[in-house]
This record gives sequence, structure tokens and C-alpha cells, in this order.
Amino acid sequence: MPSFTNLLIVMAVAFSAPLVLGLFPRLQLPSVVLEIVAGIVIGPSVLGIAEVDQTVQVVALLGLAFLLFLAGLEIEFDKLRGPVLRLTGLAFAVSFGIALVVSLGLEAGGLVDTPLLVAIILCATSLGVLVPVLKDASEISSTFGQLIIAAASIADFGAIILLSIFFSGEGGTASTLLLLGALFALAAVVFGVVRGAEHSMRLRADLLRLQDTTAQIRVRAALVLFVGFAALAETLGLEVILGAFIAGAIISLVDRDEVMTHPDFRRKLEAVGFGVFIPAFFVTSGVRFDLDALMSSASTVIMVPIFLAALLAARGIPAIMYRRAIDGRHAAIAGILQATSLPFIVAATAIGLELGLIDAAGSAALIGAGLLSVLIFPLAGLLLLKRAAPAPEADTEPVLGRSGAASHSAV
Repeated sequence: MPSFTNLLIVMAVAFSAPLVLGLFPRLQLPSVVLEIVAGIVIGPSVLGIAEVDQTVQVVALLGLAFLLFLAGLEIEFDKLRGPVLRLTGLAFAVSFGIALVVSLGLEAGGLVDTPLLVAIILCATSLGVLVPVLKDASEISSTFGQLIIAAASIADFGAIILLSIFFSGEGGTASTLLLLGALFALAAVVFGVVRGAEHSMRLRADLLRLQDTTAQIRVRAALVLFVGFAALAETLGLEVILGAFIAGAIISLVDRDEVMTHPDFRRKLEAVGFGVFIPAFFVTSGVRFDLDALMSSASTVIMVPIFLAALLAARGIPAIMYRRAIDGRHAAIAGILQATSLPFIVAATAIGLELGLIDAAGSAALIGAGLLSVLIFPLAGLLLLKRAAPAPEADTEPVLGRSGAASHSAV
């Protein structure tokens, strides 16, 4: 019979982490870092008071899927078009190329066994960590801030697609791409059906009547879409996280009038995700973290700063291209900021471990590098932003156009 004992410990840590950070507001530390570290402490590697049983595993899996669902929901596709899309898309392609070269070099040095997986992991950016940093610096609506948000969105989307192709490639790349095409085609059909249903006045009135009652009809509809695409992706032999991400993206595309008729809808979804499942996933990732494997040899420990430098190279160097839109100093700061990555690293290594494509030492080193990136890069970028002069907006108009100055509403 499933037990709730380990889940109780995990949820208690998930509750305590942001509460403790709230008592020390000067400590600029994302709660995800403390959640993972606390998970390591309570896990078998240190205190051994919690373990990942069947109940915890199910909740953590939902947390992983919900994390990608909300990532898809965060993307504002209106911002990803024209010059912005071309510039950030090209920068991401260069980023993946650099990551691949670096990973092949690490393979030649005997440090990694799956260079393609490591390359995919290295080219992601943590948008959820960067948005608060940009807000603190009053840059969220500037051309500089919007460029970073667009680049992080492209990195999220591109990395998830690449990861799905990699993990689902047993049947061959061609068949995987065909399955991906089928999934995206079905997503387009669902998008069209949902968008068309919006024109029904009777249906819209019913949704409006039920959305804030105990029915919570919009939340239930979102969860049906979330679970449906996750199950569909699994049935097609693709990764569950891709289906969850697509479901979030569909809602982002369909949900246009949230401020006028349902201002609390997205906050309710975030409450479900960040209030229940996602922190459980991060704490569980800490419980699973194999500290003994990381500390087993000096070469494994050295992998942490090596992976950290690889993150900075893969995501930082392509920011040189942003000099078409912003000055050189702000381009360098953008490179430092977009090298911040942790949630995607944790998700990718968790799947890689489950499939036997990465060992415990490599996973621990990558997560360790991700933890350091969240601790170092946002703080460094924020300090440099405070010292830098405001980025000139006038010079960016030919590249970003008017959309570059629009404010970003997703948090």
C-alpha cells in the first residue's frame, strides 16, 4: 500500500524552503536552489530520513511535467516573430553548435559518454530565474530585457524539441521526426477546435459562470489538455515533457483575453504547479542526488567547474550577435545572464538517469554546475547592470522594431 511518510517529508521541505528565504530578503537566492540542497540533506547521501518511494515518484513525475507545461504557458509567441525570432533563433543555433563542440571535447577527454545529450543540456536557459532579475534591475520592458526573454524562450523551446528527438531516437531519426510532426499536427487541430469554440457565445458564458465556482472549469480544461498531450506523447513513444510543453503553448496561444474575463486563470495554474507538484519535483531531485558519486573522485568534482564553464561558453559566446541590437557591454551581460540554467538540467538528467544514458556522477556534476550557475550568473549580471549605463533604445529599432519595447506580462 502506498505510504505518505516520505511525501510528508518532501512536502515539508518544499514548504520550508521559500519560508526560510522569506525571512532573509537580502539573500538573493532562488527557492529552487534551497529545495534541491535541502533534498540532498534529507536524502540517503546525508541524513537518510527520506527516500523516493512510489508515492513520491508519482508526485515528482507530475511536477516535472507541470514544470514544462508552465514553461510552454510562459512563452509569448507575439514576441517571437520577425527580427527578434531571426536574431535569437540564429544565436540559439550557434549556441547548440558551440555546445556540441565542447561536449565532443569533453568526450575526447573521457569526461562524458553521451556528448549529444550534454550538448542539449548546455544550450538551455532558465527563464523563470531571469525574469525576477530583470524586474529587479527595471529592465523587464527594455529592449535589453525583451531580447533576453526572447532568447530564453527560444532556448527553452529548442532544447525541449532536441531532447525529445534524442530520447525518442531508438526507432530512427526519421520515424521520430514523423511522430513529432504528427503530434504538432494534432496540436494544430486542437488549437483550431478550441479557438473556434471560443466563438460560441453560449459556451463562453458557461465558462465565465463556472470559472470561479467549485467547478473551476478553466483549470479543469487546462489539466485535461495537459494530461491528454502528455499521454499522447507517451503513446507515440515521445517524451512526456514534450506533450506537457505543447499543451502549455496551446493555452498560451488560445488564451488572449485573460485580463478581461479571467484574470486569475494563470495564477490558479501556477498555484497548482508551484504550490504542489513542481517544488516536490525539485526536492525529490535533491533526494535522488548522489553526493557520494560526485565526491567519489577528484576528477568527478573537477567536472562541476568544467560544466559551469561549458554553460558560459555555450550560452555566453553567441550573445556577441546581440551587438546588432544592443551595445557591447549589455551584450556581454546578456551572455552571462542567459548562461543561467537549472530546471532543464534537473529534468534532462532525471530522464537520462532513468534511461541509463548518463551515470550518477555525470548527473550530479551537471546539477552541481546548474546550482552554481543560478547562484553566480544572475548576481553577476545584476551587479554589472547596476554599473552599466542604460542600453540605448534608439539604435535597436531597426533590429527589434516596436515589439522589442513591449512589456512582458508572464512571470
